[in-house]
Amino acid sequence: MPGALWNRARIEDTRWPAHRSVPELIRIVIAIDPAVSSGDEADETGIIVAGIDANNHGYVLADQSGRYPPTEWARIAIRLYRQYNADRIVAEVNNGGAMVEATVRVVDANVSYKAVHASRGKVVRAQPVAALYEQSRIHHVGAFPALEDQMCAFTTDFDRAAAGFSPDRCDALVWAFSELMVEPMASWGVYEATRRQAEALVKAKAAAIEAARPKSEPAPGSMEYQALHPEWKPQQEE
Repeated sequence: MPGALWNRARIEDTRWPAHRSVPELIRIVIAIDPAVSSGDEADETGIIVAGIDANNHGYVLADQSGRYPPTEWARIAIRLYRQYNADRIVAEVNNGGAMVEATVRVVDANVSYKAVHASRGKVVRAQPVAALYEQSRIHHVGAFPALEDQMCAFTTDFDRAAAGFSPDRCDALVWAFSELMVEPMASWGVYEATRRQAEALVKAKAAAIEAARPKSEPAPGSMEYQALHPEWKPQQEE
């Protein structure tokens, strides 16, 4: 698809050959992009297993994404964590908040867990991972048709409403390799602190403008006036 961050030719070129064993992996993570609701019309929960070897090459090992209630996707993630002897579960928590970690720890209280927050847009987060594919540094171990369909439809102007789906599998893939392979930007802490200060200034300015707006006062005796001034009582005629 024109404008997509990934294309099928590159995925095929870098797919790990079936006759070769995967190198020893020094890290494996389970990445979760949780859906905030369940049911037939809900988004999928992205669940991707990925690892990295000593030569800094990444491997997609499994895609267990699907539509699950929260306790079910947590059980699947924990099962994969144990099956692959992973060292961490990484979960995006912008929508679920503390519920995501709480759900995981109901299944296994001792699991190694890291919450990640989406402070940037999906495309910006995905671009460094797409660049790793262009460098032939990420390999799919097997075929993942649903994941690869999402990747090859993920354009720089991706619009969920127009596409008719949320790229949850792709989001989980990005979180996995962001954890494993994407190096933090130099002076990222300074950059992030500055960004937050600028965001706070914009909010403060908007609040000041709102506070300076003339406020209308309801007419005495009206229902709106009584709601604002519960102590007010109508004068009794003599």
